[in-house]
Amino acid sequence: MQQRIDAFLQHLDVERNLSPRTLDAYGRDLQQFLCFLQQEQLASGAAQSLTRIDVRILRRYLARLHQKNSRTSIGRKLSALRTFFRYLVRQGVLETSPADVLATPRQEKYLPKTLSVDEVTRLLDDPRQKQNAHLLRDQAIFELIYSSGLRVGELTALNVGSLDLAQQLVRVLGKGNKERLVPIGSTALSALQDYLDSRGRPAVDEALFLNARNGRLTPRSVQRLMKKHLLQANLRTDASPHALRHSFATHLLDGGADLRAIQELLGHASLSTTQKYTQVSLSHLTAIYDEAHPRSRKK
Repeated sequence: MQQRIDAFLQHLDVERNLSPRTLDAYGRDLQQFLCFLQQEQLASGAAQSLTRIDVRILRRYLARLHQKNSRTSIGRKLSALRTFFRYLVRQGVLETSPADVLATPRQEKYLPKTLSVDEVTRLLDDPRQKQNAHLLRDQAIFELIYSSGLRVGELTALNVGSLDLAQQLVRVLGKGNKERLVPIGSTALSALQDYLDSRGRPAVDEALFLNARNGRLTPRSVQRLMKKHLLQANLRTDASPHALRHSFATHLLDGGADLRAIQELLGHASLSTTQKYTQVSLSHLTAIYDEAHPRSRKK
């Protein structure tokens, strides 16, 4: 069965051109399922084991997942199985997919974690940010995420040539290799120029953000830098770089920006994904109402 999984992942890479991060997620989810089959003694002999997998076995697997995983994670793992089994049907390995009859768990509703305008200001206006080249880099990273609403993976994938400083635009390669142009605010533009000046004249094909060894900065490194600077600014350290992206969208919405425009800036395929920010703004308005309205305040 491992050969079937490897062929499936190659299909996703070559024919569907999925991102390395998505491929890794598919690979981890399918390896977890394979480990379950091995524990159930169903993984010996590829064709034989695949034909023996039915709805009853998949439901037993989902019950195992429910012991340690959130409904969101279970939904993702089930989606990976559905895609895998449909691929096997198209390849003629199976006649039908046993995963298609399984219902996706109802997703938990959550509000994205955001920073207030004051908290973002405290993070970005730290006077220590311009003391050396690394701090200039950190300043440029946080300013660009908040200015343009980038995912941390999109940010670390940028090259110097992804920036058009004259037009104040950044060319971003998002999920599904979809490219979009996003404006860069004037403060972020100034931070980027200071950082690039500190590097001399980097070539357009060089990584935009470098680590201490002059290699491309990783998303995990950006997360560590964010936690470090939140701590130095005496802010809560549970906010991730993604919180700056959420803050970007929420603050735009609070400022009167159109939801469709925010969808385009964030690179969301569906408007429903963007609509969660209306719930954040509504929560903010409700809190203001409860505090300010004379018939709402608790006596």
